[in-house]
Amino acid sequence: MFWKKKHIPTIDKDQLELIENAQKRIKQKKRLYIHFVVFLIGAVFLIIANTVLGIGIDFTIAGINWFVYAILAWLFLFIYHFINVFVTNKFMGKDWEKQQLDKLVAKQQQRINILEAGLIKDNTKSKKTTVSEKAEKPAPTTENKNKSELTVIVAAGENNAIGKDNDLIWHLSDDLKRFKRLTNGHHIIMGRKTFESFPKPLPNRIHVVITRQKDYKAPEGVIVVNSLADALDAARKDNNPFIIGGGEIYKQAIPLADKLEITRVNATFDDADTFFPEIDSSIWSEIDRVTHDADEKHNHAFSFITFLRK
Repeated sequence: MFWKKKHIPTIDKDQLELIENAQKRIKQKKRLYIHFVVFLIGAVFLIIANTVLGIGIDFTIAGINWFVYAILAWLFLFIYHFINVFVTNKFMGKDWEKQQLDKLVAKQQQRINILEAGLIKDNTKSKKTTVSEKAEKPAPTTENKNKSELTVIVAAGENNAIGKDNDLIWHLSDDLKRFKRLTNGHHIIMGRKTFESFPKPLPNRIHVVITRQKDYKAPEGVIVVNSLADALDAARKDNNPFIIGGGEIYKQAIPLADKLEITRVNATFDDADTFFPEIDSSIWSEIDRVTHDADEKHNHAFSFITFLRK
């Protein structure tokens, strides 16, 4: 990037609510376990008191020994705590806490990426303005020629499924040809896992790989960065860089994208583990669609759809 500025993260109301809810749930779980132990010890004490010590052995209620009522009450409390501790444990355990933290980090990182990308664009615009001031009569088409258009390209099922185990769920020959034609000669920006799914770097394209790993080793010619903002900066001289995956990179890039090139596969893939975000029709306008029926080379029907930001 041209320069870096230290950002002081701010927490909005939604993020603050997530944090407070996480803290509240953690306290509830601790209390729940304490209550469970207390009731368990109390139930055991009642059993010992009646069967071993003989306390209240002749006391009955409605002709039924009080011990039966105590056991039933204990059983109800045991079932209640069992459900809360073991059935709903996934909502309060370490995995749940990690999910809450990941949501906060992802949301804050997305905000930082947008801010950094805005700084890059503002700085670039400022430099262009300075050059324009020195020129006597700048050509009216120069700015349009130099303007970079960020495109997100993806193939997704009807349920937005895009992959499983870091691989595609389908093989569509025409889709691969279209991907090659559109991205040929451009920067392709991707996450580390997407890059590692390739047998080797794709020819005639500049690969920009985003990873949090330090000292990540990549083949010669592959650009390695640590954030989407840095990736966009690396591709700033390209008039049409492409975002090609995976799921988390798509989420971060869509707020910055100018165009979406979607291959909509006419099928639902319930076993997928990676999904593309929903396309908001209030933000994106469909400008082109080409349909393709299933045939001997394509197991699924699909459509090539182009969206532009409104």
